[in-house]
Amino acid sequence: MLKTFPKGGVHPPENKLSEGAPIDILPLPEQVVIPINQHLGAPAEPVVEKGESIKAGQIIARSKGFVSANIHSSVSGKVLKIDKMSDSSGYKQTCIVIKVEGDEWLETIDRSGELKKDISLAGEDIIKKCAEAGIVGMGGATFPSHVKLSIPPGKKCDVLIINGVECEPYLTSDHRLMIEKPEELLTGISLLMKALGVEKAMIGIENNKKDAINKLRELVPGYKGISVHALRVKYPQGAEKQLIKALINREVPSGGLPVDVGTIVHNVGTAFAVYEAIQKNKPLVERVVTVSGKDMGKPLNLLTRIGTSINNLIEYTGGLVDSTAKVINGGPMMGKALSLIDVPVTKGTSGIILLREEESRRKKTGPCIRCSKCVSVCPMGLEPYLLMTVIEKELFERAEKERIMDCMECGSCSFICPANRPLLDYIRLGKASVGKIIRERKQK
Repeated sequence: MLKTFPKGGVHPPENKLSEGAPIDILPLPEQVVIPINQHLGAPAEPVVEKGESIKAGQIIARSKGFVSANIHSSVSGKVLKIDKMSDSSGYKQTCIVIKVEGDEWLETIDRSGELKKDISLAGEDIIKKCAEAGIVGMGGATFPSHVKLSIPPGKKCDVLIINGVECEPYLTSDHRLMIEKPEELLTGISLLMKALGVEKAMIGIENNKKDAINKLRELVPGYKGISVHALRVKYPQGAEKQLIKALINREVPSGGLPVDVGTIVHNVGTAFAVYEAIQKNKPLVERVVTVSGKDMGKPLNLLTRIGTSINNLIEYTGGLVDSTAKVINGGPMMGKALSLIDVPVTKGTSGIILLREEESRRKKTGPCIRCSKCVSVCPMGLEPYLLMTVIEKELFERAEKERIMDCMECGSCSFICPANRPLLDYIRLGKASVGKIIRERKQK
């Protein structure tokens, strides 16, 4: 019987329309807009000036502090300006705008397609190079990878978990990486194992990706300590805590981290980026992005330079169709609707989804009928109907007591609610208010 997490979960339509589309290379844009904050933690600080000529792979903003990440240019050209510009959230942040001139890379970067399996660096040097290359979590969280690899004193890790679940509807970028770059991925996992000092790694993949499972199972005998595990299809299995429970039956405590139960979780995209950083000396300057939608002519998986306008990706796949009502950054369950499409792809951009009117239209909201469906599907064991009620009444202390900060915002509650209540919207508002209260309390 296939493993899965035991508590909650839903089965939204998969709509993996682009799973059979090989990774295509998006042509270079005329310019890129590169935000200096594409990660959790402190924004990076620009180290280039207007008018400066730069090469692809060159550092253009340096991390400030431990929890931060370097930013590199994804193209060669001239810095047009450093200014406040809109990002995918709709807010303005400092961005470095570069006019593209040719495609000249730093000479230290190996851009050959030759596989390099031999690992020569020590664990601490691997972590250092990940920091230099600006590697962050590619599953969407964008937590700096060198921080996650640095095990705190008093903690230990005995197993590395690799997240190949990709349970969000429509998204297929991780799936294609596993099929098209399996040995690079496995080498990247071996590098992560060495950095952590562990001898065991488990790759979790949902059973709707049998081709990826079979491909990796063919190759893992050549990589010590790595195993591949097929999982039952259930959303949100790609969440860290649910994947840990499914694979090794350990439960991360409320407010805790995976390292508290002896494991670290990395996305397959992150493992591939680590391979390129260590073995090819290539910083994180491009990523695979799924562009999909039911009415699109050709849903694709595009290798895209960071800073490219989302509008360029949509135009490459045929442009906005008349039936498009919303453009989603990410998947339809946890992604956010874009108010503008002329905003840049960042390190955390996994997909761009074009939703039809009937998919995106909010249905009429009714009163809660106390059916408890939202409770039964919550993977964290919360009571979403209660959280919405206390947030409506601004009872933030009660919301904290009811563990609102444990919510991962997966959207299962809103998806299943027969009264179409905006449960997740209220919970997000509540988390922002409760989080502010907690931070103020800690500062006293």
